[in-house]
Amino acid sequence: MGDVRRIDLGYFVRPADEAGAAHPRIEPVFGYLVRRPEGLLLFDTGMGSHPDVDAHYRPTRRTLHTALEQAGVTTDEVTMVVNCHLHFDHCGGNPLFTGLPIVVQDKELATARKTADYTLPELVDFAGAHYLEVSGETELWPGVWVIPTPGHTDGHQSVAVRRPDGTVVLAGQARDDATTYGRDALALKSGHDIPYPKWVERLVELDPRAIVFAHDAAVWMPGERKD
Repeated sequence: MGDVRRIDLGYFVRPADEAGAAHPRIEPVFGYLVRRPEGLLLFDTGMGSHPDVDAHYRPTRRTLHTALEQAGVTTDEVTMVVNCHLHFDHCGGNPLFTGLPIVVQDKELATARKTADYTLPELVDFAGAHYLEVSGETELWPGVWVIPTPGHTDGHQSVAVRRPDGTVVLAGQARDDATTYGRDALALKSGHDIPYPKWVERLVELDPRAIVFAHDAAVWMPGERKD
């Protein structure tokens, strides 16, 4: 994907009742790097740690330093962090970025601060935390937008990156997997009375060449493109 690169931050075991399945489900945890002339954007920072969290999810972490090193960069090169949302498995490395802009929807930050057991508080209000709160769709750099994609949380957001060969969307946990998003897109296209999240219409407008996710290694790609 050229100037968009996936980084592997480990995996965890989602209990069966959370997965809505008969058995627990192992899920990867991915972050993404976006390199642009304006700087290096990091989308999601991996899993935080707490005894209760570890007992519940049995995570196997890959440190952010290790993941970035394999991608050929260091934390010092990151100029902006974007979290799709502030659950523990998406903002675990945020405290490494004191003073750096961390982009979050204002309602997501408010929820994380006021809701018990929403996340690990030390990952949100750490010393030197510097949030760039946005409300709704916002262009961060030319051709790079955050787009509200609520559902998993009310303040969930995705990032769209315009490239010469088409737009790549970093969807985070807007959907758990590429297959579910594909069904949403088909529901919109079909015109049948089948519900889908309203934000799917905005992503379809972008005519994406690829959509990637936080907990799924699969990449959604369209069956055909206008070009």
